[in-house]
Parts: sequence; C-alpha cells; structure tokens
Amino acid sequence: MHIGVIGATGTIGSRVVTEALGRGHRVTAFSRDASAITDRRENLDWESVDVLDAASIAAVLPGLDVLISGFQPGNAAKDFADTVQRSIADPTVYAAAARALLKALESHPRTRLIVIGGAGSLEIEPGVVRADHEDLIHASLDELGLPRQYAAAVRGHREALNVLRASNRLWTYFSPAEQIAPGERTGRFRIGGDQPVTDADGLSRISAEDAAVALVDEAELPRFVQRRFTAGY
Repeated sequence: MHIGVIGATGTIGSRVVTEALGRGHRVTAFSRDASAITDRRENLDWESVDVLDAASIAAVLPGLDVLISGFQPGNAAKDFADTVQRSIADPTVYAAAARALLKALESHPRTRLIVIGGAGSLEIEPGVVRADHEDLIHASLDELGLPRQYAAAVRGHREALNVLRASNRLWTYFSPAEQIAPGERTGRFRIGGDQPVTDADGLSRISAEDAAVALVDEAELPRFVQRRFTAGY
C-alpha cells in the first residue's frame, strides 16, 4: 500500500510514518518545505505540499491509496506554544484545510482520506458535545494546561469534521483521546466512535505511538469510511 502523510514531522504524523514503514508500506511524507529534511529511510520519499491549496494537494495524489492528514498550523512537535497561538489566531484554518483536501480528491475519488482532528467534538454524553458548552470546554482546557482561548480552535476542529460530513468522498475523521503525548507503543487499546474511550479511572488517554497504530490499522482495513472514530486505553 502507498500511504501519504501530511504533517509528517509532527508528533502523530512522524509516528504514522514509522508505523507504516514498519509494516512494509511505501510512504510519501509531506511537509511545508521538504528540501531540508534528511530522513532517507527505505520506502520513504519526501515532498513539499501546501495543505491549504487544493491544486498543490491534487498534484501529489497520483499513486496514493490513502492520504493521512495530520495538518496543524505550525509544528507542535517543535514548538507547541506557537501552534496553540496560531490555532487561536485563525481557528478557521482546519475547515479550510478540509475543504482543500476534499477539492483535491475530486480528481482522485478513489483515494481515501483520513484526517487527524481533535477530541473536543466527541460526545461526552449522548448528544452532548463538550465544544458546545463553555463551562465544559474551559474545564477541559484548564485540566490540559491550555489557555481558554483555545476553545476557538476546538470549535475549528469540529467545523472541519462538519465539512467532511457534508462530503461524499472516502473520508475518515480520527479524534484522538483527550490526553495524547509521546509514549509507548503497546498495540493494546480500544476503538470507539463518537464517544471517547476512557480507562478505569475515567481518563481519555493514548500515546502518540498507539494513535499511529490505530491510524495505520484503519488505512489497511477501513472500518470508518465517511465516519469518525477514536481510540483510547
């Protein structure tokens, strides 16, 4: 399988690249500027792409079976605070990226798209979405150590999901657990749909490595076409 990864230098994207290569897939990794990247692993190619430009995306789609987008404004793996501030400054960027991706797929309708989004649009109770309630989203951001202004970015992620839901393309949206950070690849986690997966302590959490496992699993054996899924311990 030939898998493309947008945001391939990011926290999740870089681990998706490693996971896919470890399973014997060919990977094309995309970055804003791939010219300075020296990673030359076998079966890995690097290319530059502008995720907000449908024509730029369409130009790199030929030959891809699946395109996984881990787009973030900035590079959170290198400067998390910068990405947070960029997301607050323009929370519409996630929906804009979703529209560009879908536009690009018009010329390649058989290519599957997996978008890595946010957890704030998950239902904490049936029909209750944290992003819709100021007190709930603020409490969650306080717990995660994020500024309350980041609520705008959480809603921006949800708007990107809504853009995908209005499309008939072969899209999948992945909401990671609320707590996600570099850690251990265990391969042991549970998959959910529109509600978060929580552990025995009621926490929604997963390592970036296991999130990558879940994403490549979905790339190999699609279960959530035109649907959202999540993963957690």
